[in-house]
Amino acid sequence: MQNLEKSEKIEILKVDRIRGRKVTDSVVVEVPLTVVLNGKEVITMLCTPDKMDYLALGFLKSEGLISTKADIKELKVDEEEGRVEVETDTATSSLVEELHGQRTITSGCGKGTIFYNVIDSLQCSKIETDLKVEVNNALQLVKDLQQRAELFKETGGSHSSALCTPEEIVIFNEDIGRHNAVDKIVGEVIMEEIEWEDKLVVTSGRVSSEILLKVAKLGISILISRAAPTSLTVRIADELGITLICFARGKRMNVYTHKHRVKR
Repeated sequence: MQNLEKSEKIEILKVDRIRGRKVTDSVVVEVPLTVVLNGKEVITMLCTPDKMDYLALGFLKSEGLISTKADIKELKVDEEEGRVEVETDTATSSLVEELHGQRTITSGCGKGTIFYNVIDSLQCSKIETDLKVEVNNALQLVKDLQQRAELFKETGGSHSSALCTPEEIVIFNEDIGRHNAVDKIVGEVIMEEIEWEDKLVVTSGRVSSEILLKVAKLGISILISRAAPTSLTVRIADELGITLICFARGKRMNVYTHKHRVKR
């Protein structure tokens, strides 16, 4: 499957205190993607035009509309039209029926999707694993995430996320939305049937409760971010047994919950 261009060159006027000059700059490409489940449109989201299949499947998994690859009967991707159609053997949920015909557009950033419900999401089981990460390795994973973020280096307009062992990155994705970047990780895990029980997630963006719950639904026990968490994120991480590490930059990081998984 060919991916569309993720950046575009445009001519701009670059202005400083003294003068202005015409230069060519790179901007991140943003396109709409409509996700269709069992013949019914679920959502139209704005995203970076790559790995649309992973993004759609990750979104459906995060919203509880699919569970595993075995749920997927057929998958059709039309990148030119910005459309992913998923057929499953399971009955269409009441949520999809309710939203059919509505045009919900989101970049997967800011407030995330409209389907998010904290009370329902807290029904996730508490995560109990023996996985641990060393401080130096956690900080290095964040550095590695930044080094791989070629689209961000080129445009300054993307977020990134990665599924990692405690020592190295296994899969990496970028998108204009931090929620989308995580959903692409979730979708790739499902589609490629990657083992995740011994893995952790690293992300570049602010960790809202939606981001945490996407990770929790995979059973991931450690989440690391360069940026800040919210108060609700910290409370849910504590309740669900997730080790939450934020502000992981340079030689420092903050461990908010379940500190026993961090080795010095």
